[in-house]
Amino acid sequence: MELISKYFPDLTDVQRAQFGQLKDLYEHWNAQINVISRKDMDEFYERHVLHSLGIAKIMAFAPGSHVLDIGTGGGFPGIPLAILFPEVQFHLVDSIGKKIKVVKEVAAALNLQNVRATHARAEEIKEQFDFIVSRAVTAMPAFLPWTKGKFLSENKNPLPNGILYLKGGDLTEEFASVKQAYTIHPLQPIFPGEFFETKAVVYVKMKV
Repeated sequence: MELISKYFPDLTDVQRAQFGQLKDLYEHWNAQINVISRKDMDEFYERHVLHSLGIAKIMAFAPGSHVLDIGTGGGFPGIPLAILFPEVQFHLVDSIGKKIKVVKEVAAALNLQNVRATHARAEEIKEQFDFIVSRAVTAMPAFLPWTKGKFLSENKNPLPNGILYLKGGDLTEEFASVKQAYTIHPLQPIFPGEFFETKAVVYVKMKV
């Protein structure tokens, strides 16, 4: 928890309490439904919470924004972002029902009024959003078709509406066929440490 406070010093008491509860909640649910690898639980705040919040270091969502988290798994990056941005609406989607059960239980335990969770494939979601976020669900060329028709035309954020994607490794080959404008934001200058050496947030500008 100290790790989160270090990089996000302006948290409210409510947010601190919510972040503080996360590990116990995920340890409880992970024992029943495996959504996080056991070895990662020891580094839970760095590898899951802080990693998710890397998106917030690239852009702070404006109040009233709507964000879709595709392939949220157990709730990453959506749950940490929802804690950080209580005035933003988050819709977390995953095709595996037991993972969405965990998301719903964690959101309820934290009293996150700005989170919806749906057991569905991304293609089944027909709403529109300001941004879509995700954490290394698949390669970007395969991910882009899932986002078609899902962006609002009006921009209300510092960056035009688009995708904020957490990825690792060398992205040169993966993005060679991506025709949309994109920028890669390495996370290690923001979060020191070996884990973040190859991690980045990729912003893809989507034309409506």
